[in-house]
Amino acid sequence: MGSLHLLPLPLLALLLFLFVSSTSVARSPLEQQENDRVLELPGQSTNVSFAQYAGYVTVHEGRGRALFYWFFEAIEDPDSKPLVLWLNGGPGCSSIAYGVAEEVGPFHVNADGKGLHINPYSWNQVANMLFLDSPVGVGYSYSNNSQDVLSNGDARTARDSLEFLKKWFDRFPQYKGRDFYLTGESYAGHYVPQLAQAIVIYQKLTGDLSINLKGYMVGNALTDDFHDHYGIFQFMWAAGMISDQTYRKLNLFCDFQSFVHTSSECEKVLEAANEELGNIDPYSIFTPTCTASVTFSRNKLIKRLHSVGKIGEKYDPCTEKHSTVYFNLPEVQKALHVNPAVAPSNWVTCSDVVNENWKDSPRSVLHIYHELVRHGLRIWMFSGDTDAVIPVTSTRYNVDSLKLPTVTPWHAWYDDDGQVGGWTQAYKGLTFVTVRGAGHEVPLHRPKQALVLFKSFLSGSPMPSPSQIDDS
Repeated sequence: MGSLHLLPLPLLALLLFLFVSSTSVARSPLEQQENDRVLELPGQSTNVSFAQYAGYVTVHEGRGRALFYWFFEAIEDPDSKPLVLWLNGGPGCSSIAYGVAEEVGPFHVNADGKGLHINPYSWNQVANMLFLDSPVGVGYSYSNNSQDVLSNGDARTARDSLEFLKKWFDRFPQYKGRDFYLTGESYAGHYVPQLAQAIVIYQKLTGDLSINLKGYMVGNALTDDFHDHYGIFQFMWAAGMISDQTYRKLNLFCDFQSFVHTSSECEKVLEAANEELGNIDPYSIFTPTCTASVTFSRNKLIKRLHSVGKIGEKYDPCTEKHSTVYFNLPEVQKALHVNPAVAPSNWVTCSDVVNENWKDSPRSVLHIYHELVRHGLRIWMFSGDTDAVIPVTSTRYNVDSLKLPTVTPWHAWYDDDGQVGGWTQAYKGLTFVTVRGAGHEVPLHRPKQALVLFKSFLSGSPMPSPSQIDDS
């Protein structure tokens, strides 16, 4: 993965950057927006009609913590469209690397890592899309205090993300009061509800409704340690990936307590399960692995289950490598207003430094769901059903544990071609949707179906039925 380099910096470059940062405070919002406007990207073969912006927002002046964002206005009539924040997980993975470059952004990186192509299923077709690299140490986000990168955790990430939003809305005041939604996947199953909770508390304390949060949606989301891990073992066994004997031992030795504080017995069973799995991509069990990747080591499954939200190779199984090439290009960083004084010497899709030094991660966020359901937010959970890392079984256990009354029973939903896109059930306060044939990154594997899902979420409408497809 490579290491993160923050300091030391050339003194002159750092002083210049600090001077520019301090003087930028006096700029008007319009001047700040224009300073962040991205005119054209290297390797961009097609002109686009929408505006895009990228840059830093300082979230802690004293320590010099700043988060990097990339914002795309909606393709048509952005003034009438909602604002949506997308977060990737890890912890330590870049929303630019995944959310933008291979999932829901308007541009995807070419196979050579040097150019871009248009994503026909970009989510900025229906919303203004904001992507954030969080916390510091992820992507281009940085701190002037190197200890910050070694002390990230859930609580500070939520605080810094809230501070980012408050300052971002000051920079883009035309979006104050606009319908606002949070979305994300994987470890963002922690980030998103925690940030939603922080926004709600902030609103209650201050009465400030500039951040007009309407709801959130998370996919293949880390939610509750017990249900998540119990569902993993069941999924692997049901998919024929592990033996009956290993499945029994996993449930015996890797229960809730021993999984969080792994015992030697659990380690041995996980090693046996890893051998039985073979060299597959557990994030998408039916698609090929990247032939350029190193084959999985014996402890790979153990590592993946301990940091269960971390993203690996996908289909295109080498997309992560394409992004690594592109976002290390100096001309790309210049176009995105990445200041060379604070740019990482080696940009990586996921930071091992952040991941391995994570300080606080609660075992469950289900209590936040209960709280926010009562608050009246629109809450959706979705799950690609070929992901073995945070599988559909885990999410179903989490949803069931909330004990919400059913509004619409389990049934199939359909994509624009009249094919079954997955299954769904609506509860009082929450909607659950599966996406058939999708792995951990649903929009990567099933982009068309993911866009249908996103449209339904924004409108608060049920997933399409056959009659709706016929009528259209």
